[in-house]
Parts: sequence; C-alpha cells; structure tokens
Amino acid sequence: MTQSNFITYSLENGVATLRLNRPNVYNSFNREMALALQEHLRACGENEEVRAILLTGEGKAFCAGQDLAEATGPASMEISQIVVQQYNPIILLLRELNKPVLAAVNGVAAGAGANLALACDLVVAKESASFIQAFSKIGLIPDSAGTFFLPRLIGLQRASALMMTGDKVSAPDAVQMGMIYKTFPDEAFDTEVMELAQKLAQMPTKGLAYTKQLLNVTFQNTLAEQLEQEAVYQQKAGQTHDFKEGVEAFLQKRKPNFTGQ
Repeated sequence: MTQSNFITYSLENGVATLRLNRPNVYNSFNREMALALQEHLRACGENEEVRAILLTGEGKAFCAGQDLAEATGPASMEISQIVVQQYNPIILLLRELNKPVLAAVNGVAAGAGANLALACDLVVAKESASFIQAFSKIGLIPDSAGTFFLPRLIGLQRASALMMTGDKVSAPDAVQMGMIYKTFPDEAFDTEVMELAQKLAQMPTKGLAYTKQLLNVTFQNTLAEQLEQEAVYQQKAGQTHDFKEGVEAFLQKRKPNFTGQ
C-alpha cells in the first residue's frame, strides 16, 4: 500500500479507523489523500479482522471538500477528471464494502466532504458540526453522489434548496430532516462514536453486508423484485455461522458471540 500521512489508520477490536489528516486545510482533499483513502478502503474490505470502518477527520473539521488550490493551479487536472479519478471510486467503494461504514462528522463537512459522509451507512455528528452543499458558491454542481443520496435522504425540495442556496445546516437540523442518524454532545463525541463503532463490529458482519446490498438496490427495484432479492439474501444469511449462533443465544437466553462468519 502507498504510504501517505494524509490518512491515518488504526485497527482495534474489529474497528478500522480512517482519519482524514490535513487539519491545516480543514482536511480538504488533494490527489494524494484521495488515492490513499481509496487504497485503505480496499484494504479494509479484504482484511477479515476489520468488522466495521470508522471514517472521521483530524482537528476541527471533518472535510472541506476539494483543495481548490490544487484544482485551479496551472498544472491542475480538469475538474471532471478529479471527480472521475478521485471521488467516484471512493463513493463506489463505500457502497460496495461488505462491512458497515460509520462517518463520524467532528466538524464542518462541506462540498464533497458532506457528500462523502452521506455515502456512508451511518452518519453521526458533533452537535456543533455542520453540513454545507458549497458547490453553488463557486459555480459548480454537487458531485460525489450528492445528487443521488441527498434527495433520497431528505426529499427533492429540501435537497434542491440546500444545493442551490448553499445554506449551512446544523447537525441537530440534519438529524431532524433525516439527513443523518444522530448527534452526540461535543464533550462525549469520541466516546459515543467508538461505542457505536464497536457495536457495529460485534454484529453479524455478513448479515449487515447483505442488508447493505439490499439497500443499495431498493430504489431501483419494484416491490416484487425487492421481495425476490430479500428471499435470496435471507437464504445466504441463514447459512452463516452467526445465524446459528444468534438462534442458539436466543434459545439459551444469553448474549450472542458473533464472529462475522
């Protein structure tokens, strides 16, 4: 794996923590950081010790989106190529990973940074955090699947308004409108986030992966097609070790010990 100081990685009790690490520029993406995140996500998908992934930022911000200094220099790539080569693979990896991904938004999430968070399976935030669809402020359109996920989360009208006005949304308001899962008080954020990540890591990993795959196709399927897919994936889930363990634990009135198998 290519080494980069712009993404820090740690693995503890099944939780792989990926931390965006350019705090002096609010963790905005340059090419090196984007490619490093892609590599780390692929590695997490292949590592059986990883049962859940925690994505967060270093310092005061989660992610301010694209580093515009890199995108507008004389030798810079076309913005469309930056999107295709740097952001699109990250979003696809987040959705294709066979493990849950928790975004812990520790500060402002703007532009591609906001949409990066929204592509994750669960999003939690500090009460003081905020989300901004900042693209319209510089004459661009929302990328990183913002036009895909945000309308599905909060509806077309609200998504249109936020994308066109670039208005800031506080984390509590984001919860209220269904954009994110929940907020935690700033002083308890790290503890609460790790407890949630550990909970995900102790769940039946294959079952969560099958659930994620079903959610990925739910808006494109008819009811009959989705019911058919549920039957297919329920068959797969019923063949896992964790299903057998879950049933035995239920019958024995004890806490299950899921292994992700």
